Amino acid sequence: MNALRNFLDNVKPKFQEGGKFAKFRSTFGAFETFLFTPNETNKCGVHVRDAVDLKRTMIVVVLALVPALLFGMYNTGYQHFRMTGELADVTFWQIFFKGFLAVLPIIVVSYVVGLAIEFASAQMRGHEVNEGFLVSGMLIPLVMPADVPLWMVGVATAFAVIFGKEVYGGTGMNFWNPALLARVFLFFAYPTKMSGETAWYYNYSSEVAVDGFSGATPLAQANAGHYTDFCDAFFGLIPGSIGETSAVAILIGAFILLYTGVASWKTMISVFVGGIAMGWLFNQIGSADNAMAQLPWYNHLVYGGFCFGAVFMATDPVTSARTEGGKFIYGFLIGAMAIVIRVLNPGFPEGMMLAILLMNTFAPLIDHFFVQANINRRKKRVTIKA
Repeated sequence: MNALRNFLDNVKPKFQEGGKFAKFRSTFGAFETFLFTPNETNKCGVHVRDAVDLKRTMIVVVLALVPALLFGMYNTGYQHFRMTGELADVTFWQIFFKGFLAVLPIIVVSYVVGLAIEFASAQMRGHEVNEGFLVSGMLIPLVMPADVPLWMVGVATAFAVIFGKEVYGGTGMNFWNPALLARVFLFFAYPTKMSGETAWYYNYSSEVAVDGFSGATPLAQANAGHYTDFCDAFFGLIPGSIGETSAVAILIGAFILLYTGVASWKTMISVFVGGIAMGWLFNQIGSADNAMAQLPWYNHLVYGGFCFGAVFMATDPVTSARTEGGKFIYGFLIGAMAIVIRVLNPGFPEGMMLAILLMNTFAPLIDHFFVQANINRRKKRVTIKA
């Protein structure tokens, strides 16, 4: 590491003002601070003092996503061999390697396209490269179907980064979650590639599904009145987006985020409470003809992207509520709205992404009310002397 540090110190003057490659200063800075903690101090007053900078925080989130990623790779291979009828003839590692080959290109495209735009934007503006895409670049593949065309991943990533982040000023200025924006873009622009039985397994064009195979997700089956077993959905060997099927893997990630203090437990728990409350309410008063209303409330928590959204999307510190009281309201409304959308709008059975994006929009308003309420309370405590 000393040799690498010395090498960077030797070439650094070339990237500083007056140097031969000064116009690439932001690019050099991005690689340097990724490898080593910067030794620069703030040029203005600071309100946060911590030994962990933004890059390290983002890396913790990426590490928390690893269990969901690894299981997603395995499940992708599992669904492939299940579809071809060869599941009994393959080993664990053959299944995992098949899924690895399917998922890796999606991750590569996501990072290459997203980081290229981030670096280009930083160069044009003369700013430092933001670290936020370290997480977004991993989240985007995990919310995609296994069989999504790579060019669609590239287009969706470019849309999310440009119109979801850069037009507002980059990381920390966006009010919508970029990964969800990429998914919702594909959902409305290319709906046939984001829904239906063929979207959820990795397949070669020369292979066909065996007779009797069903690739429908638990939410699609529930909408038709057929409920997937809770344990199957909890452990995750079911059709679905790459990283969203296993509640076990997601909860491991949740533990990492909460233990390190990166994510807010107030937001995370409130999402589940909101989902449980609304799911139970529909179980009590919902129409008997509405299969989604009769879906047991606990199944809602492990179907679709509810668990993944609650742990990794709703807790995004940039797009979520920031006041302590606001986090409870924000999370509760996400969980409740997700179930409302699932039950009352059969065309959008995966209500979690729409619920989070909706509450992303209203998060500043929630914070405003809590801040204003606090100001009003303090005003009442002030004694004005004549």
